[in-house]
This record gives sequence, structure tokens and C-alpha cells, in this order.
Amino acid sequence: MEKTIDKLEPTIVWEIFHEITKYPRPSKREEKIVKYIEGFAQKLNLPIKKDKLGNLVITKPATKGYEERPTFCIQAHVDMVTEKNRDVEFDFDNDPIQTYIEDGWVKAKGTTLGADNGLGLAMGMAVLASEDLEHPKFELLCTLDEETGLTGAAELGTDLLESEILINLDTEDFGHFTIGCAGGLNTIGTLDLVLEDTPKQYRTYELSLKGLLGGHSGIEIDDERGNAAKILVRYLIHLKDRFNIRLHSFDSGDKHNAIPREAYVSFSLPKEQIIKLESMVMSYQSILKNEWSVKEPNIQLNLVNIDFIDKMMSFGTQEDLLNVINALPHGAQRYTPELPTLVQTSTNLARIKTLDNSIQILTSQRSIVETEKFWISGVVNSVFELGGFSISKSSGYPAWEPKKNSELVDKAVRIYKETFNDEPVIELIHAGLECGLIGEKYPSMEMLSFGPTLKDVHTPSEKIEINSVDKCWLLLKNIIKEL
Repeated sequence: MEKTIDKLEPTIVWEIFHEITKYPRPSKREEKIVKYIEGFAQKLNLPIKKDKLGNLVITKPATKGYEERPTFCIQAHVDMVTEKNRDVEFDFDNDPIQTYIEDGWVKAKGTTLGADNGLGLAMGMAVLASEDLEHPKFELLCTLDEETGLTGAAELGTDLLESEILINLDTEDFGHFTIGCAGGLNTIGTLDLVLEDTPKQYRTYELSLKGLLGGHSGIEIDDERGNAAKILVRYLIHLKDRFNIRLHSFDSGDKHNAIPREAYVSFSLPKEQIIKLESMVMSYQSILKNEWSVKEPNIQLNLVNIDFIDKMMSFGTQEDLLNVINALPHGAQRYTPELPTLVQTSTNLARIKTLDNSIQILTSQRSIVETEKFWISGVVNSVFELGGFSISKSSGYPAWEPKKNSELVDKAVRIYKETFNDEPVIELIHAGLECGLIGEKYPSMEMLSFGPTLKDVHTPSEKIEINSVDKCWLLLKNIIKEL
């Protein structure tokens, strides 16, 4: 019989995570998982507080002898990125995540796993349920809507927490202590579509680019992984100079914090050009396989005939769209001088979506330096303006600046050394964490982030290393005992 994840060790953590996977929790639609968390707390007779947005705080009193020690908080977000492979039938609003175990990792069948940040949430809830863990007064903070802009942390009530110490469980490489992170914002361009009648003698096709790794735009942005939209637009520009192609739609990606794995374009062209087009697609597929053999070995370019579409983009609209996609920057833009391996500033061409009368392009900028965050957004802004796009921006979120001489960090490092006879890595990260926003509301709070090892988050390849969960739980317990 296939082993299920609720039988893994530590049992208390995996059983709770197994339950979490049963509850849908897309960003902004977290009602079902929140109801589960509330029921969990009520069974333990623990008080629950909420702010106006719906962020939850569950409080557990100190164990005997720890009453005079400072109150501490564990924080995790309840939502998850909802990505799936296009050929997988799955409803993120109703279906439970299908997990399985393979080669020391827990994975999901064709969808994101939700270990980001479901495993951190499970550990916080395990502290609530644990009967043999000595601890000071404890607060579990469960924030909403982290993945689409850290909304929960941004709207967090200023009278919700008593804690002087906060442990965020959203770092994705065990043995790493995060003490600061980048800030970010989204820059969105919208192009009004001018449409014309498609000539009756034209034939309509869909060209797709699939099989890419994708990844988290804060973690893998410097890994030189392919962006499906950027690769496909390169080929489309090559085609339009040789064929009378006219676009109907261009769609790629979904979430602002995920590198697009797939891109789809529908277009029409004169039927007498079809044979030559099919030959060129086969040739270009070989070129892509060769160019991306190291980073993207599963890259696929496919051409299929589809039903005739009677409206196509005007030539001017098509030119503006392709030129803007081709010119938009993507990837790491600058590295930190003091830490040359750390990305300082980046931008992600995240999503292209064809609507009824317009096309919208969503981009996401990050930087550890606040002024550079606005600089790279300005670069994207300029490209949109040159292409005739209208522009909007999100309010964004601030960087989390590390606190000097942190007693919490010093203590955590010592405990890590004593527990594992090894040195942890102290780091700033390019991904966004909620600590910066929480720190704005509670400026005197000391904060630290760590967690078990996750790979390929924000993609259907997301997985969590089983052994790292056991180590992370042991470390968390040891730190709590000494708080």
C-alpha cells in the first residue's frame, strides 16, 4: 500500500499538513481553510482574534514556569499559489491537493503542492496542539492573501499582537536564517485592441510553447530559466517577417510571482503559406531544443489547427504588442555589491492575458534597495509608454531591513550549532516576506525567518524535502524552549 504523508515523522506536523491539503485556499478565497483553522483552535479551547481583513491570531498561554518570559509569535500565511499543468483537470476552489511521496520528497499530482506556506502553518498549529512543549505565552498569526501582494500583512491590525518576538516560517532552504528581504511592486500595461475581419481564405492556428520549469520570481529569477512569453515572441517576430500572420490572442503565465512556464498564441495566415510554416516550426523546435538543452530540456513548440476566428488584430496593434513584449526586461538587473551572488533588483514578465477588447501585461519588480525598485518599474513603464499602453501600478510592499545586534538571531544561531553541529547560513533574500510589513506595524519586534527545504514553489513541480521537516521541527522546538 502506498504510504500517505500523514504517516511521516514528525507525525503531529504531517497530520496537520495532510488536513490542510484538503482545504482549498487560493489567494483572496481562503474562507474554507480559515474555517478549518478556527475549528482547530476551538477544539483546543484557545481564544481567537481577528482584524478587519480577517487575519487570525490564536493565543496559547505559557506553560508553568514560563509565565514571565516575553510573548512570542509564529507567523505563516494561509493562501497558496494555484498553478497546474494545462492538461490536468483540477478545481482549486473545491478539490483537495493530491499528494504523493517520491525519493524523499513530498509532491503533488500536476498542481502546486501548497507547502508554501502550508508547512509553516502546520508547524505553527502543531505548537498549539503540542502537549509536551514548554513555552512562553504564544501567538500564532495566520495572514491572508500573501501571494498576490502581501495584503494580509499590509492590512494587519496594529492592536492584534502582544509578542515581542516573531518567527516567520516561510524561508525555503533549511539551514538558512533569513534576516531581511526585498520589497516589490507590480507594473501593469494595457493595450486597447483594434480588430479587423479575418479574410475568409485564411486558416487559424494555435502556437504553444510548453514544458518550461517556471519558478518563483523571487528565488529562481537569476537561474536563467526560460520565460515562455519571451521565447515565443522571439519566434513570432521571426515569423511575421516571412509570413502574413495576424494575431488573435497572446496568453502566458498567471501569477505575478511566478515565471511563466507556458505561452499560447492564436493567429491566422493565408492557406497557401501553411506547408512552409509547418516546416519552419519543426526546424525552430530543433533550434530551441539545442539552445535550451541545459536549462530547459523539456521545452516544446507545438502548432495545431483550430477553428476559424473571424476577428484579428490590426497590423498596428500586432506590431505594438510584439515590440513591447520583446523589449520588456526580464530577470536579474543588478546584483548586490557586498554579496555578489544576491540579486539586488529584478523584474518578472509574469502574465499576458487577452481580454475581449484589450491585452493586459502584468510585470513584477523587486529590489532590496527601495529607490531601485522604483527605477526598474520606471524602465518597464517607459517600454509600455513607447508601445501605446496605458499603465497602472500596485502600491507594493517595503523591504525588510535587517536589525543589527539581534539577540534573537544570535540565540537561534547558537541553538542551531548545538543541535546540528553545523553553521547556519545568515542571509538576505530577494523573495518578498511579510516581515517588512509586520515590522512597520510593530517596529520594536525582533524577527527571524526559517523553514524546511522546498523546491520549485509556485509551479506544479513544487516539492518538500521530508528530512528537512523533521530537522526544522526539532530546531523550532529547541528555540521555543529557550525564548
